[in-house]
Amino acid sequence: MTTPTTAPAPSPPATRPVPVWRHAVNGSTLGPLAALVLACVFFSLRTDTFLSGGNLSLIIQQVMVVGALAVGQTLIILTGGIDLSNGAIMAFGTIVMTKLAVDGTVPPLVAIGLGILVCGAFGLANGLLVTKISLPPFIVTLGMLNIAFALTHIYSNEQTITHLPSALTSLGSTFSVGSTDVTYGSVLTIGLFLVFAYLLSQTAWGKHVYAVGNNPEAARLTGIPTKRLLLGVYVIAGLVYGVAALLFVARTGVGDPQTGQTENLESITAVVLGGTSLFGGRGAVLGTLIGALIVGVIRNGLQLMGVSSIYQVLITGILVILAVTVDQISRRRAQ
Repeated sequence: MTTPTTAPAPSPPATRPVPVWRHAVNGSTLGPLAALVLACVFFSLRTDTFLSGGNLSLIIQQVMVVGALAVGQTLIILTGGIDLSNGAIMAFGTIVMTKLAVDGTVPPLVAIGLGILVCGAFGLANGLLVTKISLPPFIVTLGMLNIAFALTHIYSNEQTITHLPSALTSLGSTFSVGSTDVTYGSVLTIGLFLVFAYLLSQTAWGKHVYAVGNNPEAARLTGIPTKRLLLGVYVIAGLVYGVAALLFVARTGVGDPQTGQTENLESITAVVLGGTSLFGGRGAVLGTLIGALIVGVIRNGLQLMGVSSIYQVLITGILVILAVTVDQISRRRAQ
């Protein structure tokens, strides 16, 4: 007598990775996307030049440096931290790469690489202090802001560095798309957002970043090396700040020790307006792009309307408070 065999249970269907665009267009970014569309519609109705190709290209150029900084800021905020030092780190990177290139100490391309690596070293220092000594990210990056600010002014000797080699300003060059001039730096900035959107949504590393931001202890218990991951996030963010330094140099054509004093807050603004939670674990880097564009569109549109710049700052501040309020309310409802 044959023993009846039990049919094997059907295997669960394979889980397909969520496409990058679906990861970006979710509950946390739909609101900012709607706000961006409404702002564009409003300013297009109030001004004749807002929707022109040249003006839209200008908006992207105006937000590309803060946008690049905001990419690194997004990574850190997703893990539950915050970085107040990114603008000052970027400023020091600009001085390192421009001074080395102009003095002829090293070839321009090597100077660019060294400037980016120096920014990465600042990120490493931030990460080590956060992970090895368990200092709060707010305190660590506040202290690093002052250190980077002081080193920038010491190393530059308070002098703006000019007459830069073309290698440092090439990203400020343009190419034509129809009748619109687009800078290579704008393309690089958008490329940064797309690369990190892919990494965060389609790789195990990205899923671990979200897990650490949601619950570090639970992530550790599941086998995620949380401290090593956090250290890597801060280093990667620092390297991205180095790219932002190169974008700044390309846009302005100088190494300016006075730069970077407000970009840290502007990058946080872009992240928050893009729907990323300041409590970590929720958000999308393409949402940060939307947030940066919201700020750029509002400032550009109000300027075209002849509104004083102080009102641009006022409206941006109101939007930040509203975005954080919505995030807090949604978190309470989820609990």
